[in-house]
Amino acid sequence: MIRRLDLRQDAPGGSAARLPRAQLDVEHALSVVAPLCDDVRDRGEEAVLEYGERFDGVRPASLRVPAEQLDAALEKLDADVRAALEVSIARLRATCEAELESGVVTAVADGATVERRIVAMQRVGLYVPGGLAPLVSSVVMNAVPAQVAGVGSIALSTPPQTEFGGLPHPTVLAACALLGIEEVYAAGGAQAIAMLAHGTTATGGTIAPVDLVTGPGNIYVAAAKRHLRGTVAIDSEAGPTEIAVIADDTADASFVAADLISQSEHDPMAASVLITPSESFAAAVESELGRQVPSARHHERIATSLAGEQSAVVLVRDLGQAVDVANAYAAEHLEVQTADAAAVAARIVNAGAIFVGGFTPVSLGDYAAGSNHVLPTAGCACHSSGLSVRAFVKNVHVVTYTEQALREVGGHVVALAEAEDLPSHGAAVSIRTGS
Repeated sequence: MIRRLDLRQDAPGGSAARLPRAQLDVEHALSVVAPLCDDVRDRGEEAVLEYGERFDGVRPASLRVPAEQLDAALEKLDADVRAALEVSIARLRATCEAELESGVVTAVADGATVERRIVAMQRVGLYVPGGLAPLVSSVVMNAVPAQVAGVGSIALSTPPQTEFGGLPHPTVLAACALLGIEEVYAAGGAQAIAMLAHGTTATGGTIAPVDLVTGPGNIYVAAAKRHLRGTVAIDSEAGPTEIAVIADDTADASFVAADLISQSEHDPMAASVLITPSESFAAAVESELGRQVPSARHHERIATSLAGEQSAVVLVRDLGQAVDVANAYAAEHLEVQTADAAAVAARIVNAGAIFVGGFTPVSLGDYAAGSNHVLPTAGCACHSSGLSVRAFVKNVHVVTYTEQALREVGGHVVALAEAEDLPSHGAAVSIRTGS
């Protein structure tokens, strides 16, 4: 069901090339989505609707979801689901509010100040995938940090569903209504990203272009975000989900197996990786997988993911090598289930999110931990961060100098301008100071 990969004989730092990875060809996907995105730019609404009909199998009556459909979805929302969403929203809002930075004013000299002003993005586009599951939690994860940041205009796009007559899934619409998001579009895939980035004239009004697009998606969504970067800011190219677990003999094999299965449930391309120094524990987890997978609702999808080249049980010499392998892998989600989990977790520098101890599963972070589940994948956690309130703000320097303050530093400006052979830069100071 899942292969073993033995790295115990590898030299320090020599395992990176052998780590399990999905063979995702974003460049090939880019060649597919680039003309599609350009077509949406040129033909607007009609192109978005045509691609939706081709890829999603349904053509919605309009791109904009009517307000009454949002209200009706919230009214019909299951009470337990609503309560769970409210807890998820409250916990994520609390962490976002704690992370929101304040402006800083620095007096660099008498009469000379530099202020770092925190400015919210004016308009953002949130993408919520449909695909194999209605990811209602992604509405929360995208919208809450944008709202806490103070974004004034939020548009959300999510695929139309044949089952619901071209409308998005009603649970997704209910979450939008619960959060007060009124501008919702029935569009998915690369065409939705292009629509948000370029804007268009649509039936019933204009879709204004956004400054930033956030949210996870499939390889074509990731490729569209890469193609449109520059036209619009993006959070990251988040692709198929992945989990890595560092575990030793003190861990519960049934817990670890359940966690590997939980992420494999997302997608046949999802990656599930166990890193352990114990052959007996590896065997126990493999046995648990054999027991738990057949009874899972989506067992075929899960089995495909676990059997793929992107998944493996990785044997290492000790926990020191386990940490090295985990840092080289840079997992989207990393669990640490060891005797001293906090100490091991403290040595991790590359991961989208770290879940410490046997009672902190990734599923908790997917829904109600207070953390964000929109995270970097495919090794990008070595240089990228998960979605947070900081993604929705920018820093602006506000510089204020008095005449005397300029006179005191003006000679240095002139000297540096001459050193760069840009004398007019210096002249812009000298004309004010008379020097």
